[in-house]
Amino acid sequence: MNTDEAITGVVLAGGKARRMGGAEKGLLELKGKPLWKHVADRLQPQLDKVVISANRHLEIWQASGLKVVPDTLADFPGPLAGMLSVIQQVRSDWFLFCPCDTPYIPGDLVARLQARRNGAPIVWVHDGERDHPAIALVNRSVQPSLQEYLRSGERRVMVFMRQAGGHAVDFSDSKEAFSNLNTPEELARWQEKP
Repeated sequence: MNTDEAITGVVLAGGKARRMGGAEKGLLELKGKPLWKHVADRLQPQLDKVVISANRHLEIWQASGLKVVPDTLADFPGPLAGMLSVIQQVRSDWFLFCPCDTPYIPGDLVARLQARRNGAPIVWVHDGERDHPAIALVNRSVQPSLQEYLRSGERRVMVFMRQAGGHAVDFSDSKEAFSNLNTPEELARWQEKP
């Protein structure tokens, strides 16, 4: 990857947050700061710019001062729809997608994904036990195939990423950095961690 190719960070906050009882997950606070802000603060030193992919409470997201990109597809059909909408509406060569509920992503996330890309148009995090396909570096060249994939009714993130020629990058040395705060119980547990 050329160093002059722009990378835009994207906080994915467009889901329905069913496991959080429908609450807007990214707006929930962890240690006095909204979850999305933890993610954005970790991304900003690593990237050219950061935007937010969101579908509800847009006025609150817009107050962040960051560009807010809602889904172009109806019914918020998952992370791939948010990814497609951002690729369609933001000028950038590359996008680093990261869910709003992963507040401890590492400070070298972008550098490590870039270094181990090996020419692939998509790479994502593997924590040694499981894949985290929503934490991914994605080239805009996948837009036509992503559009077609979603148009066909498919929604499975890993299937698309593998079809597009992507691969995982090993982050097993920092597994806890990719913990998701999916439930009120997990959020409460992380409030108490140092």
